[in-house]
Amino acid sequence: MEQLLKITTVPIQYELKVNNARLEYHSSKAELEISRNEGGLSIKSRPVKLNLDTFEARNSIVPTTARSVSQSAQKGKDAAYSATAQFAQEGQLMLKAKIGEDVLNSIFAQRNQMPSGDFTVGFIPTSSADISYQAPDLTISYEMDKLNFDLKIANGNFEFIPGNIEVVITQQPDILIEYVGGPIYVPPSSDPNHEPLDVRA
Repeated sequence: MEQLLKITTVPIQYELKVNNARLEYHSSKAELEISRNEGGLSIKSRPVKLNLDTFEARNSIVPTTARSVSQSAQKGKDAAYSATAQFAQEGQLMLKAKIGEDVLNSIFAQRNQMPSGDFTVGFIPTSSADISYQAPDLTISYEMDKLNFDLKIANGNFEFIPGNIEVVITQQPDILIEYVGGPIYVPPSSDPNHEPLDVRA
């Protein structure tokens, strides 16, 4: 009897990828930052300064109101002291007077005598002006430019990568069943090549 079925087995196909374990080292990176500080030239000059104080000189000729009141009060005190001393002296003379002595005329003569001594002109200042000065000053400051270097270095590191095995299936297993016989007619008599069976004995 002729075989009508053809059975074909397709095996599985796969690939193995083996990755060995490895140790990787990542080197460090260095960064350099440079900044600049600008310098400059600075010049400071101060000219001579003259201080002229004429307050006392002007006050000796035309005193201020406060100074005039103070001077008038002092003159009043000096006049009172002088008058007190004069009256005391004249009183002593009158107490010591003798009979027939003309004490009053001597007192009047003494009061009316002409003044003597040195006289000054009142329009000339009695105080000089106060003069002072500050010497000139020159300051020069120069600063050079500055460069700042900032070096940053990171430490390197090690990385361990474990090994692994990868299985890649390239072809799935399968069974192929193929019919290799001729066509089957129902009823068999419809087959053009049908030969009736001889049933004679």
